[in-house]
Amino acid sequence: MLTAFLRMILRNAWRHRLRAGLTVLGMVVAILAYGLLGTVVDAWYAGAEGASANRLITRSSISLVFPLPLTYRDRIRGVEGVRDLSWASWFGGIYKEPKNFFAQFAVDGESYFRIYPEFVVDERAFRDFLRDRRGCVVGRKLAETYGFKVGDTLTLKGTIYPGNWDFVVRAIYDGARKGTDQSQMLFHWQYLDETIKQRYPGRANNVGVFVTEVASPDQVAAVSRAVDREFANSRAETLTETEKAFQLSFVAMTEAIVVAIRIVSYLVIFIIMAVMANTMAMTARERTAEYATLKALGFAPAFVGLLILGESLMLALTGGAIGIALTFPVADAFAAKMGTLFPVFNVSTETVVLQIACALTVGMVAALLPMLRVGRLRIVDGLRAVG
Repeated sequence: MLTAFLRMILRNAWRHRLRAGLTVLGMVVAILAYGLLGTVVDAWYAGAEGASANRLITRSSISLVFPLPLTYRDRIRGVEGVRDLSWASWFGGIYKEPKNFFAQFAVDGESYFRIYPEFVVDERAFRDFLRDRRGCVVGRKLAETYGFKVGDTLTLKGTIYPGNWDFVVRAIYDGARKGTDQSQMLFHWQYLDETIKQRYPGRANNVGVFVTEVASPDQVAAVSRAVDREFANSRAETLTETEKAFQLSFVAMTEAIVVAIRIVSYLVIFIIMAVMANTMAMTARERTAEYATLKALGFAPAFVGLLILGESLMLALTGGAIGIALTFPVADAFAAKMGTLFPVFNVSTETVVLQIACALTVGMVAALLPMLRVGRLRIVDGLRAVG
């Protein structure tokens, strides 16, 4: 009985192949677009989602563009609950052309990689990096995008710190997990500071942010308050926040874009839902006589309604399955095209689950009105449609 029922659904769904094919194609495009747009939103939040629960970022309370004195490090280290400390400064250099954008940070080599264990570097290559004043470490994705290899010399044109800066690639880091940003370039803060002392003495001995590792996530709030109290009423007051909050502050600057992307993704689903509902309504009208005949033969209205629902779900889930399958290669191609604009661009399990939910919702909603109409159909009125 079940086999015959499923065979009937399959036959009905593809009776008009062109119409069914176009409906499935529309569903494929909608689910694919929804998945890609969802992945773009996930990529926007990737930095925040990958943040550690026991890392704090300390910056100037005025703005991120204002540096902090290096001397603050010893006082921060003295705060109870601080287990480790490092620092970093944004460099903002241009590699060959302005369009070649990627993150560049001047860091304290040893301590920075201790605090960020998700940056996995070959031990021997890391020692080479520490020994080379002009050495740098680049992420795997960055290296693949621009063809960097260990031993290569790369030149950046400084924007914040004018002039040409030469670096030697000494190591390539990988991510300990899939969501780790592998598109950064990290080099010695000491090299930056020594050069600044020669060129711009007044700007030396400053850092962009301090990165603190707290002994326990439970101490994060207390340590944050203690650090900021330490520098209250000083010439450079601080703002200390969790790494996640720090990352989300950048996302907040472009929140309107994220909202717009979400609206477009839901609009795409709504449009395909309307198209599919129209398709199912046309199908139900064409088969009015068939449904009336089934009722006359003793089949319950629920059975006829299930035929319509099954047909709608088959078309929706077929298109959904193809759309989901295409999401992965299309996302990979999109990420390759974008280069390092999106450091992390992975289709998440949550996105796939939402795609499946959307396909099911479209299939069920599209069948709702035809099911109600057929349920109310009188056998006499339906049989009049014959011929």
